[in-house]
Amino acid sequence: MPLPTLTGIARLIDDPELRFTQAGNGVAKIRLAFNSRKKDAAGNWIDGDTLWIDGTVWQHLAENCAESLTKGMEVLVTGEVRTETWEKDGQKHSKPALLIRSIGPNLAYATARVQKTQRDGNSTPNSRQQPQTQHGQQTPANDPWATEQPPF
Repeated sequence: MPLPTLTGIARLIDDPELRFTQAGNGVAKIRLAFNSRKKDAAGNWIDGDTLWIDGTVWQHLAENCAESLTKGMEVLVTGEVRTETWEKDGQKHSKPALLIRSIGPNLAYATARVQKTQRDGNSTPNSRQQPQTQHGQQTPANDPWATEQPPF
């Protein structure tokens, strides 16, 4: 049976914490707060229940999150809810966690400049290269989608 999927709008509690495994894979911890906010009859915002949950992202997504997201941002996030367990001082503990599959800023409250990252076996996300097609060929100079500004 698959894990339950959670999709929602949350706020980042902290900046993403990026680390690397011994194999060189990126992993980032992203602390999130989901809350149910609504207006009362007088038009004032009232905060409802809050779900505090730690999320984990891996590999390129982890690196992109660390480069793009910061504390306080409102994000759209999708992932699988799972249970993390550990033992401390002889006692077993558990808490819900989120294995994040997709995350990005909520454009209702922010702007974003999207730039596709180019990765090969020797590059990092910060080493931008000339845009290429799927087959590794350079993008033609007259390609309207290769520019920073879309053709519309």
